[in-house]
Amino acid sequence: MPDVKHFDPEVTLDQVVALFWQRGAEVTGIADVVAATGLSRSSLYATFGGKAQLQAAALGRYLERQSRPVFEALAADGRGLPAIAAFFERLVAARCSGVHARWGCLVTNTHATANGGLSEIREVLERHHDALRAAMRAALEAARTKGQLRAGLDVGAAAEALTLQAYAVNLRSRAGAEAGVLLAGVRAVLDGFATTGER
Repeated sequence: MPDVKHFDPEVTLDQVVALFWQRGAEVTGIADVVAATGLSRSSLYATFGGKAQLQAAALGRYLERQSRPVFEALAADGRGLPAIAAFFERLVAARCSGVHARWGCLVTNTHATANGGLSEIREVLERHHDALRAAMRAALEAARTKGQLRAGLDVGAAAEALTLQAYAVNLRSRAGAEAGVLLAGVRAVLDGFATTGER
């Protein structure tokens, strides 16, 4: 008869997400995970695999719970550049104040330390990037429809630039950058995309 799990893997994964997000997966050992979750190494390995597999599962959880709802809201907003500005205002506020202040973004933090990493980790990083870029592109397409973008702007390249800007906000906020500085940088990028009347 197989062993019966006496813990909820979903709850455990949420605990691991918070641990990796706040401390960084690269400096968090399995002993730290054991201490945070109260589980044995054997239970963790049997349920999730090794640390790399656990990290990939935590990233996937973060993408689905933290990131994707925000991306979907941006893509569906329809206001164009004001929607993008609001996205960054909320992002900066979340990164600089509140419960998760100065934690950065679990996915962005992983980009900075993955070093090639496990294929499952790279796959989640790419899914996150593609979803964010697609949301930015949808918002830019709405902006173009509303006449908010300067003539000749490459919407695909602009969406990539805004995606990279989001990573920069995540990294710089974790390093202690002030909210006003981060928002000024975002405004400068958006001003470069806008028609004269939208600036």
